Amino acid sequence: MTIGHPIITFDTLESTNKTAAELLSLSKVQHGAVILAREQTSGLGQRGRSWISKAGADLMMSVVLKPPVLRAEDQFILSKVVSLAVRDVAERITGSDVRIKWPNDILVDRRKLAGILIKNDVVGDLVTSSVVGVGINANSSEFPEELVATSLFNETGRLMDLGELLTGVCAALNHWWGCWQEDPAGLDSHYCERLWARGRWAEVVLDGASTQARPMDVDRHGRLIVELEGGKVAAYGLDRLRFAAR
Repeated sequence: MTIGHPIITFDTLESTNKTAAELLSLSKVQHGAVILAREQTSGLGQRGRSWISKAGADLMMSVVLKPPVLRAEDQFILSKVVSLAVRDVAERITGSDVRIKWPNDILVDRRKLAGILIKNDVVGDLVTSSVVGVGINANSSEFPEELVATSLFNETGRLMDLGELLTGVCAALNHWWGCWQEDPAGLDSHYCERLWARGRWAEVVLDGASTQARPMDVDRHGRLIVELEGGKVAAYGLDRLRFAAR
């Protein structure tokens, strides 16, 4: 089934991810369904942070995905598919160099434009379904300074049609979903090439201590592969490593 059919729209929801998961548990939605909200009252980002978005101004959506065969240990591939899709749409609209900040933020320069939150349902050693939340700052123009955020409007000076933006995201998702099925190695390569700070030294917090690291790639488990000062190369998950606050 095509990603983007059907589209189920609500005026207000606590969270599009929550509603999508509830509908999925009741077998009321299948692969490709999109849950859309004009306003989210309790949207979440990574590590339980609130996702702040202006009602009616930005794109707040969740997509239901059902991978044909995906082992739990390889589930980060879904983050690659979705991150590449959102990145492509943002780059096409802004004309800027848009990057994927591990694990799944979308940045213009150092400013956050979009975020992704994925919840997978695992049975045995397989991912049976996934709810993918995507928040894109489309028409908001003011953000708290500490968020270091931007929007499509701020980058282009143009108001975005949210319907057209949604169509573009769904088309890009279908493209990268197909790439994963047909050429997984190519998908990995595209993701690696678009990593934020790849090959450059960046400040990170590793095991609670600030240090410098150079991102290189992401392994099959979704851990960031970095070179540390002194030349050591290792892979770390979010439980041990994160980028320092910008």
